[in-house]
Amino acid sequence: MTTVAARLYHDGKVAQEIDLTKPIPHITQPKDFIWIGLHEPDDGALKRVQDHFGLHPLAVEDALDPKHLPKVEVYGDHLFLVIRTPKLEGDRIIYGNTAIFMGRQFIITVRHGSERSHSPIRDQLEATPWLLKQGADYVLHAILDFIVDGYGDLVDIMEEKVLVMEERAIDNFLSSAETSRIFMLRRELFRLQRILGPTEDLTSRFINLELPQIDANIYPYMRDLLDHVRRIVYRVEGLRDTLTSVIETSGLLEQQRQGAITRQLAAWAAILAVPTAIAGIYGMNFEYMPELEWAYGYFLIVGVMVTICVTLFIRFKRAGWL
Repeated sequence: MTTVAARLYHDGKVAQEIDLTKPIPHITQPKDFIWIGLHEPDDGALKRVQDHFGLHPLAVEDALDPKHLPKVEVYGDHLFLVIRTPKLEGDRIIYGNTAIFMGRQFIITVRHGSERSHSPIRDQLEATPWLLKQGADYVLHAILDFIVDGYGDLVDIMEEKVLVMEERAIDNFLSSAETSRIFMLRRELFRLQRILGPTEDLTSRFINLELPQIDANIYPYMRDLLDHVRRIVYRVEGLRDTLTSVIETSGLLEQQRQGAITRQLAAWAAILAVPTAIAGIYGMNFEYMPELEWAYGYFLIVGVMVTICVTLFIRFKRAGWL
């Protein structure tokens, strides 16, 4: 087990460092709470923590599952929730998860596959003890807000990628590789939407349900968190719609280009059809044909061909076909 940090706090300040290889101290003051951060624990790593805080076995089992979907459950006097953590690698989104146990006087985080440590949150809160002394429920909000901000940063990068592809589709014909990339990004955004749906439900439960572990003064923070999640959901939906429009726009522009080429070919075919037809007629081996014995017949026929071809060229040029 990797213990990132384990500390006992009193009135918003660090009161004691906790060594999880030794007995965990019992809380004696009502304003005290323990914050333990674990990373990639094995099956037996949570046993000491589970026994001390009375964590439900089903919750511990879910906490060890690195692919669990977001959810929140109430087990007796403590909350258990899971939230996914995204990371962008190239054009693919890699997911980890964070499981959180929270009671009135403790909060325990278990991270799997997430490289974003909660140390910045801990340092920030320890530097502002007037916030930290609000208790474990405020720490819960801070962790959730930190994770949701990670979604926002990821969507910012995805937006830049989509805008570049949109400009590329307007200016140039998309290659097969670029088209495949668009479909891959759409697939990744679809997966992200499937994660954000339960995440939105998770955050809304803090608003719609009265949870005894959450003080009334924390509800405004949770409403703000829900607004953040909803904004990210709307942005992801917009990105998917934009990628769909990029594909449709690229197809329409390509049809337009093909139509212009088709019109040019048709115009030149019409122009060349005139001398071809006339030459074909006079190339037939009939003995008696007009103008064959006339001294100026050749010049007359060539003049007619040139006149008709020039006239057609001018008309097609004015019509925008050439």
